[in-house]
Amino acid sequence: MEKKNDIIRCAIYCRKSVEKGLDMEFNTLDAQREAAEAYIASQKANGWVCLPEHYDDGSFSGGNLNRPALRKLLLDCEAGKVDVIVVYKIDRLSRSLCDFADLSRSFEKWNLAFVSVTQEINTQTSAGRMMLNILMTFAQFEREMIATRVKDKMAATRKKGKWIGGNVPFGYVAFEKRLYVDAEKAPVVRRIFNRYLEIQSPKQIAYELNQDGIKTVVGKEWCRQSIYNVLNNYTYVGKVFYEGHVYPGEQEAIIDDETWKLTQAMLKANSPRVDMRKQSASKAALSGLIRCGHCNGAMIGASSKRWGRVYHYYQCTKDKQRDVSICPIKEIRAGDIEGLVCEHLMPIIKAPEVVAAVSKLSGVRPKDVLNTFEEGFWDELTTLEKKRLMQIMLESVVVNEDDVTIEFRTDSIKSIQEAYNAPQNP
Repeated sequence: MEKKNDIIRCAIYCRKSVEKGLDMEFNTLDAQREAAEAYIASQKANGWVCLPEHYDDGSFSGGNLNRPALRKLLLDCEAGKVDVIVVYKIDRLSRSLCDFADLSRSFEKWNLAFVSVTQEINTQTSAGRMMLNILMTFAQFEREMIATRVKDKMAATRKKGKWIGGNVPFGYVAFEKRLYVDAEKAPVVRRIFNRYLEIQSPKQIAYELNQDGIKTVVGKEWCRQSIYNVLNNYTYVGKVFYEGHVYPGEQEAIIDDETWKLTQAMLKANSPRVDMRKQSASKAALSGLIRCGHCNGAMIGASSKRWGRVYHYYQCTKDKQRDVSICPIKEIRAGDIEGLVCEHLMPIIKAPEVVAAVSKLSGVRPKDVLNTFEEGFWDELTTLEKKRLMQIMLESVVVNEDDVTIEFRTDSIKSIQEAYNAPQNP
């Protein structure tokens, strides 16, 4: 690498995954930097000089690029302040093959070299670049293998009924990796179950607990969801729930089997409205795209049943939260707004370049593709297919009192044009 005045500016990047040991007088980050400085000093004859800036990320994983020192280093590289990045090992920079591939493209764009001290890799040479790709592949494999081992270990531990850590359930205390019943809080758990069997109102139970000054396991007030979390937790019946299966647990039960079975049966009997909300959300093809132009709030899919028929609509979330409705939009029929959006989408879908691109990718004649896009195409799509198509083609849909503003995604249209203009495969 040739630079002005034969000076090659080298930046050292260091990383440590865990916080332990960082408070030592000479820690891992210091050791990495010392090794990198020695390497740079060995290249003094080639004009290499070490920049004084420290790019150190302590207690940051190499699984992603969201690290403050790394971001600062990349900004300095893009600004032309660095010629070579020096690291102790490749995985100090990144453990993700995809992330490193992105970094490599940026390095090439910035005319930047990369050096790994202990692995003797220098991307200034073709052999170094080849070895880098090989080692990064193995680094990715090692990371995925470790993740798989951890997951398998957790699964085996749960199947044995052991507690694997995390938040300690209300009513228990943790000691030496085991759960023990908390004599002071266990009666509160029994109270929650018994009251639910009496009144079947999690909201009222939460209110009563808060009135008595009882806090949750994290010191907050009780709410409807926190009550449901207790009522659905297998821990209280002395069991462990893992990936759809229930196993006997090591911990002592707080709730007897009969109370648990009655509670689960009652929860199931009282859950139709929850299921209807999920069904409504699944039928909302414009979910995440449609907003209220008056309140600037998201509009979510909802449904109601009248005279034996189910009606689907989109409802303004901000208006829903008010005691009195003041939104002129309030709600709009799902069929009306989705039909309007479809009318604006179909001309784009039936455009010559789209038809040609679909024909090229599918091997179907353009005429047959166009026939498929004719009347009835939208009605034949499933809800998920409609949703996927809208997510690809639309940026947003804003519903106002007198009109609807539909904004298309220009990047999607551009990608279609690129597919149309791309050369045919031989």
